[in-house]
Amino acid sequence: MKTKAILLVMLFAFTLGGKTFAQADNKCFELGSLFIEPAKAKNYETALQHYDQVVKECPTYSMATYQYAVKMFEHFIENGDKSKIADLEQAYKYRIQYYPSKTKEGDVLSDIAQIKYDNSIGTKMEQFKAFDDAFKKDPENFTSPKSIYTYFSLAVDLQSTGEMDVQNVFDLYDVVTEKIEKEESELAVKLTKLTDMQDAGEKLTGRDEKRLSGYETNLGSYGKVKGSVDGKLGKLADCPNLIPLYNKDFDAKKDDIDWIKRAAGRLSGKDCTNDPLFIKLVKQLDRLAPSADTKLYLGQLEKEKGNSAQAISYFEESAGMQSDPRKSARIYYRIAEEKRQNGQSGQARTYYMKAVEYQPSMGRAYLKIANMYAASANNCGNTVFEKRAIYWKAAEMAEKAARVDGSIAGNARATASSYRERAPQKSDIFDAGMGGKTISFNCWVGGSVRVPNL
Repeated sequence: MKTKAILLVMLFAFTLGGKTFAQADNKCFELGSLFIEPAKAKNYETALQHYDQVVKECPTYSMATYQYAVKMFEHFIENGDKSKIADLEQAYKYRIQYYPSKTKEGDVLSDIAQIKYDNSIGTKMEQFKAFDDAFKKDPENFTSPKSIYTYFSLAVDLQSTGEMDVQNVFDLYDVVTEKIEKEESELAVKLTKLTDMQDAGEKLTGRDEKRLSGYETNLGSYGKVKGSVDGKLGKLADCPNLIPLYNKDFDAKKDDIDWIKRAAGRLSGKDCTNDPLFIKLVKQLDRLAPSADTKLYLGQLEKEKGNSAQAISYFEESAGMQSDPRKSARIYYRIAEEKRQNGQSGQARTYYMKAVEYQPSMGRAYLKIANMYAASANNCGNTVFEKRAIYWKAAEMAEKAARVDGSIAGNARATASSYRERAPQKSDIFDAGMGGKTISFNCWVGGSVRVPNL
């Protein structure tokens, strides 16, 4: 009897509790709908009237609450109501709080920082710290090209007013550049996979076409940002500023391997290699820690002396020892340039392609190959038609440069167009009876091209 009484009490409580939960669910559905439905229709004035109650009584009803809240507050801000910036920031914070697994914190925090910067909220130092906090908390998802540039730009501005040390600016430049190149390389790999499918004659799905367009757009954005970052650094990183800075700190830092590496690397990158400080840094670094970097700098010194063969030997050794593929790519590109300038076109192409292998977004390597192809027109063919056909091959390579590297896309596409104009035109193809035929190249270029069908 006692057991039955207990069971009846439990059943009553369960039934009552179930009704309570059902009532709560129904209430949240009603409140959520009152906000979300007008927000979907961009009727933000109506939606705003219900937002606070949804957040207060049903904060975990739906992630859509915060997605639409962001759009709503951005709308008000864009139309001049800066008082909504604090509300927007809070909506982002609610999303991080209630839906952390579905929220990219670096993306959200950088968006908040960017909105505050765009609307002149806070001091420059406060704005910088907001970006710095976002990047350090979640660098993987701090991917907005605009925010990356703003982050670095603020650092340079703070240095100009004496609020930030110049060395900190240089350190951030290295971090930001590495971030941009990492994003570029990942996008270029994805893009190349799709373009290779196209080149093989495979038809892309609508989804893949959309992805391809997105990859190209994002690569273009990163390319522009990289150029803007270099421009912002400007004279701050020129030899007249770098040399006194590193000379001043050398005695205190001469046993700091990381400092020596950064100093030597920056002087090398800015062609400050004729100064005695560069030689002193290289020798000290080689004494402290012989490595891929010391081989690179030794190669630089040999090149300055005019010892090209020895310089290339050091460069190859350095490239093979690097742990960062982007550094290997830059070294192979340097070797390729040396070979090209010495008239060794075939070997130059080999090294340009090795550079691309290590950094798929290095479009300038493809463009150099395209230019070498075009320059070889008179030496690649027996007839005028065959010699001009090399321009088709040059145009293909220039187009590839444009697709993987947004920073040179405009120049590369213009180059490709110029080469196509130099290639045989429809009337030439008709007169020669070459439509649809394949032309092989027996010079250093090798390979072949298929003449377009009329």
